[in-house]
Amino acid sequence: MTPQHIDNFYSRAFLLNHSEKILDFYTPRVIDPQGGYFQNYFDDGEIFDPTYKQLVSSTRIIVNFARASQVFNKPNYADIALHGLDFLEQAHWHEETQSYAWTIRNQQAEDMTQQAYGYAFVLLAYAAIQKAGLKEVTSNIDAVFQLLERRFWQQDYGLYADELSVDDLLSDYRGQNANMHICEAMISAYEATNDEKYLNRAYLIAQNITQRQAALSDGLIWEHYTTHFDIDWEYNKHDPKNLYRPWGFQPGHQTEWSKLLLALHQHIEEPKLLERAKTLFERAFSLSWDHQYGGLVYGFDSDGKWCDDDKYFWVQAESFAAAAILFSETDNHEFLSAYQQLWQYSWTNMVDHKYGAWFRVLTRENIAYSKEKSSAGAKCDYHTLGACFDVLAHMPPTTEGL
Repeated sequence: MTPQHIDNFYSRAFLLNHSEKILDFYTPRVIDPQGGYFQNYFDDGEIFDPTYKQLVSSTRIIVNFARASQVFNKPNYADIALHGLDFLEQAHWHEETQSYAWTIRNQQAEDMTQQAYGYAFVLLAYAAIQKAGLKEVTSNIDAVFQLLERRFWQQDYGLYADELSVDDLLSDYRGQNANMHICEAMISAYEATNDEKYLNRAYLIAQNITQRQAALSDGLIWEHYTTHFDIDWEYNKHDPKNLYRPWGFQPGHQTEWSKLLLALHQHIEEPKLLERAKTLFERAFSLSWDHQYGGLVYGFDSDGKWCDDDKYFWVQAESFAAAAILFSETDNHEFLSAYQQLWQYSWTNMVDHKYGAWFRVLTRENIAYSKEKSSAGAKCDYHTLGACFDVLAHMPPTTEGL
């Protein structure tokens, strides 16, 4: 299906309409009557592997519909969010061990490894529920914070560890990705509660990753570290397409950090936050924009050479959000131009104009690898919806295009 021609993507009407079209893919089919959400879909919306559920998707879908209930004021969106919250508390959460099931199959816990990355989205889900006014959950927000504090916080480094085994053994792996999403969740927790402990923690994580750790790798953010938060240049070098821990510099994580620094800047008016956000975005965009086929590639090495030239949906989405917010903060039209480029590429290649939502991953030449639209732990259009909502939140109410 040929996409409708769009002259200008920087428009409230466009973003609202597109967000509803994404939601329209999920809303009629996302509820599992047995509990929680169906998380695995082919392009046409057919559900596969219906009993398999993963904590990240369970919580991200809560966030999707809680935020949508705020933006569109539709009761059914609120109902879907609360349905997911019930499953999070009744199925993922295990009271006796004070822990979360990472994966669930046939309504039974399958993997009880505790992941800080997963806790980040549990915290974010509770914050989204609170911000949307769907339920009073400030005590739950604090409880997740305390679990993170007890199980993963590394006081000597001002960052979080990643993984705890079922035998309570902490993995030696340290990474930036869990810390990035915990920072995101802490900002949202602060906005939900006005408790400054969350904002202070978000700021500390951001400083330590985007300043201290980045200084070890020429100002860009590397993914993997040793137990002492020294750079591990070899981790997953043999597995550059690893879902959660790919090797290489991730352009999408540079721009996602840019967006988070801008979110912090809304609450802490420090010029260095804005300057760092600009630098991370500009360097990532210049090093990873594909001038031949469009879009941002997935990864590059320490010499700036691409190590993974696939095109991932979330990279484009997080980057257009960062570009738009940078434009709103600086009035620099170069950021608006980058926003339009990213959207034109995504509109032409990443958006499924036949069935709805976005494709997950394409080759460099923009050919889909499979017919799987979304899958547990890998995609639920959290990034695309969130990016649209984030741009809308920073756009003047009367903006219908520039």
